[in-house]
Amino acid sequence: MNSFIYKNKSFFLDLKRVFNNFFGVEIIKYPTPELDRRIKLLKNFNIDVVIDVGANIGQYGSELRNIGYTGKIISFEPTSGAFLKLNKRALKDSLWDVYNLSLGERDGTSSINISKNSVSSSILKNLPQLTESAPDATYINKETIIIKKLDSLFDDLEIKNKNIYLKIDTQGYENMVLEGAKESLEHISGIQIEMALIPSYEGSLTFEEMSDKLKNLGFKLTTIESGHYNKKTGELIEVDGVFFKN
Repeated sequence: MNSFIYKNKSFFLDLKRVFNNFFGVEIIKYPTPELDRRIKLLKNFNIDVVIDVGANIGQYGSELRNIGYTGKIISFEPTSGAFLKLNKRALKDSLWDVYNLSLGERDGTSSINISKNSVSSSILKNLPQLTESAPDATYINKETIIIKKLDSLFDDLEIKNKNIYLKIDTQGYENMVLEGAKESLEHISGIQIEMALIPSYEGSLTFEEMSDKLKNLGFKLTTIESGHYNKKTGELIEVDGVFFKN
């Protein structure tokens, strides 16, 4: 038995080398330790609704399904191009609702900067360190979008008595999403939020500032998922902090 395990491990390592050397593709274990922790936390806290703020084309929702989450997903994406792809992906899933708007600190409209890579689009101005580390994050267009407070929408979502996990990935606008969710947070069990070790957008909170804010709101840091880093220097620029109520 031990010999069988060793031979299979050796074969896997050889296969990794082949793909790395000849195809430029890295083989990694799936789910990764970070995703494994996430699904365990969702199960441990009996999460049955995930509010996905800044959904882009639905990468996060699809990832949740791939790691075994079977509950409700409610995604918000304000940009028209990304929303079309998100909507197409969610149509296949009866427990995945999508909204073509941004969550923020007020109800109204706003202008969003569209990035070349789509995922770095933001209401805020970007800082030089972002485009230096990720040239595709350069803004190439603007678009007028609808913006709503979560507090304005929460009752209509009909999820008040659910165990809710709020994921916020809004390229520096995370604090504004929280400002518009002061009443809703009473009903939310966990938060996954993008946090800047090195700020990439004007006016965004730092890791320390966001940690203090969530602590004051009654949420405890539970784990961290690694995020974007500078490919030249190796510096970690942002992470996702996962918080649950004390």
